Amino acid sequence: MTKLHGICAVFALLAGGLAAGADIRAHTRLKPDSGTAVSSAQAIALTLTLSPVAVRPVQTWLRSGAILDKDGMVLTALLQPPDAQQVAVGQRVRVFSLESRSSMYQARVARVDMRDDRALVAIALTSRPRIASSSYLLEIISDQGQFLSVPNEAIIDEGDRRILYVQQPGGDYLPQAVEIGVQGELYSQVLSGVKEGDQVVTIGSFFIDAEHKMKGSN
Repeated sequence: MTKLHGICAVFALLAGGLAAGADIRAHTRLKPDSGTAVSSAQAIALTLTLSPVAVRPVQTWLRSGAILDKDGMVLTALLQPPDAQQVAVGQRVRVFSLESRSSMYQARVARVDMRDDRALVAIALTSRPRIASSSYLLEIISDQGQFLSVPNEAIIDEGDRRILYVQQPGGDYLPQAVEIGVQGELYSQVLSGVKEGDQVVTIGSFFIDAEHKMKGSN
């Protein structure tokens, strides 16, 4: 079996796990309960988290499975399109063991060999893994650029439009339709609807949205 075929086999075995939990640390992110409704008094009592609309780096994370070489310091991964076209030498990589996903290792992309539309990637670890394992999961960090952006937690999808709740000078929170550009892992570019320095609701945006809709239905 060739090295490429071996990588393909490992990738196929890991694909199910990646699909089931694409973000290895997804359980650490706060998500609103879509079945919750709050009264006006409860809405006032909520502790909201605000974030400014600001120019930030927007990143996507390229996820893949990988196998460790015999020396225990280099991982090899096979990236499929379109991720294969976004990987480059020098990109930072987070590495997770299948045996202990709470353990994270730092690494860098050391080499990229294009095989038709796929990329065979060598990733150099900065330290030897503490847990003996041959298979790992990767998050390759791909910088998309600096954009006027908001945290993804602030964005509410409403059918064919997206809204943010923006703090007003008097302290109220009003919905504002926005156009989203590049969608990153943590932040997304905003093309229109808000300006730099606006304060938008992140954690608690759902509750503000529920309260706003309840007022509108009265």
